[in-house]
Amino acid sequence: MALQEGLTATQEMIVGEKNTAKYHGSGKLDVYATPAMVAFMEGTAVACIDADLEEGMDSVGIQIDTKHIKASKLGAKITCTAKLVKVDGKKLSFEIEAADEEGTIGSAFHIRYIIDPVKFMSRL
Repeated sequence: MALQEGLTATQEMIVGEKNTAKYHGSGKLDVYATPAMVAFMEGTAVACIDADLEEGMDSVGIQIDTKHIKASKLGAKITCTAKLVKVDGKKLSFEIEAADEEGTIGSAFHIRYIIDPVKFMSRL
């Protein structure tokens, strides 16, 4: 396995109507929703490791401890950076930060496990 601590990935997106608290049902305002930010953070962690996973393997998230500290408006550009900070066998730990044009809007500690998707799905 080529996964090494220190791997990073950065992704960007623009807040649209489908990313708002009103749309997600997590509030009534047209601001960037916490559930949308969490999904973006997880997706950025996946992007961080995807190219380095053994062929045929995947990962699943099992924990995310998130702080959403600042609202972002429609049209804001969100930049998310994930860093792989620990590899412990199949357990992967990430530190993640999200920011808009004005600065940090959220942070997270995230754990993913490497899985064989065929075996994983056969257990459901």
